[in-house]
Amino acid sequence: MLQIIIQGRGGQGAQTAGNLLAMAFFAEGRQVQSFASYGGARRGTPVSSYIRVADRPIRVRCDIERADAILCFDASLLAGPLLATAGPETLIVVNSARTPAQFAADLPGRRVIPVDGLSISRRHGLGRIVNSALLGGFARAIAAPQLPVLTRVLGDEAPKLHDENIAACEEGYRSVEQQLGVMAA
Repeated sequence: MLQIIIQGRGGQGAQTAGNLLAMAFFAEGRQVQSFASYGGARRGTPVSSYIRVADRPIRVRCDIERADAILCFDASLLAGPLLATAGPETLIVVNSARTPAQFAADLPGRRVIPVDGLSISRRHGLGRIVNSALLGGFARAIAAPQLPVLTRVLGDEAPKLHDENIAACEEGYRSVEQQLGVMAA
């Protein structure tokens, strides 16, 4: 079973990203459990989306205490509570213009892949809406769901700017693919 935590701040689109990712996994025929947690219902407060994905029915009904992968919308949230859910093998994809080397220095022993979601989104006319770019990068980092499935879900579910969201998702995917190629070399 794959256990994912998506962490962001109210208004950044982390809840929407969690829903879209769950839909994409479901569209691939996987079993999915998705739920959210948020404190005060206002912009800027931390919000979390939790997703479990498996090939068999999911019977676990508790919070995710140890994530296999984390998608973090705000690098300032890479701290105590969120990092406590990350083991040494947890893959962390974070919205940031910083380099992998900078994260390696700040978070030694952590597997962190930054995606500059803000720059990608702005290039595609989405302004500060980064969830499509981050979803593309995250999908490449964890090798699931498949990009055509994710972009189809985005095209079907995005409330507007369908082509722009798909383009941002594809660029986010390619940016992580490039980083992984550099890391493997």
